[in-house]
Amino acid sequence: MLNNWGDLGGIDTYTTAFGGNATSFYTDAKSQAAYRNYIEFIVNRYKNTNAIFAWELCNEPRCHGCDTSVIYNWASETSAYIKSLDPSHMVTLGDEGWMAPPTGDGSYAYSAAEGVDFIKNLGISTLDYGTFHMYPDQWGYNFTWGNTWIEQHDAAGKAAGKPVVLEEYGAPYANNKTAITLPWQNTLVQDTSIAYDSYWQFATVLPSGTNDADNYAIYYNTTVGSDYQILFIEHAKNMEAKPAVANQ
Repeated sequence: MLNNWGDLGGIDTYTTAFGGNATSFYTDAKSQAAYRNYIEFIVNRYKNTNAIFAWELCNEPRCHGCDTSVIYNWASETSAYIKSLDPSHMVTLGDEGWMAPPTGDGSYAYSAAEGVDFIKNLGISTLDYGTFHMYPDQWGYNFTWGNTWIEQHDAAGKAAGKPVVLEEYGAPYANNKTAITLPWQNTLVQDTSIAYDSYWQFATVLPSGTNDADNYAIYYNTTVGSDYQILFIEHAKNMEAKPAVANQ
């Protein structure tokens, strides 16, 4: 429904029209009224189609420096509004899974600096499942920390009785993506009840050449032993074979 970033209908679309910034957006009456109008149009148009898996409030919502109550209240009210329009589809927040004290060691991912408390938000009754993202290199952590991040969110989902998905994750280097990423995938498959995961991102070679937009892309290549074959084809088979676990 929305993007924290300036891509594909970001929050800046609203702040450009109505003033404010990325933090005031969540409580600005004019921005929220326009956002509700958009929600109403989209949900009513597509609520009767099976092509919709779930409604996501925002990609990577952040309210830097805000109390976690700001996004909590916004997510509570907005998800309830969507449920009033369409009680048949799931709703999720779309956040990166930031945690807040006393969870963790107080470092960036556990500081609530971005105004998000993953565990608190899981308690919102009109959110059906939790999302988290994982980019250790961007956040100042080593790659092995990724396994801890996965396990912590799995545990939080079990405690809340809700499914949790690793909605985005990736490794930035061209020559060792399997070495970095495969241990994370092994943790997902073997040690958690994570419902699904989606790697950011895969790409293909076009007649015009390649442009992966960032350093995370893995290019289509079915050769045995390639990053694509191991991290996409084989991992998809392993996830499909994983026994379903009901958290509720």
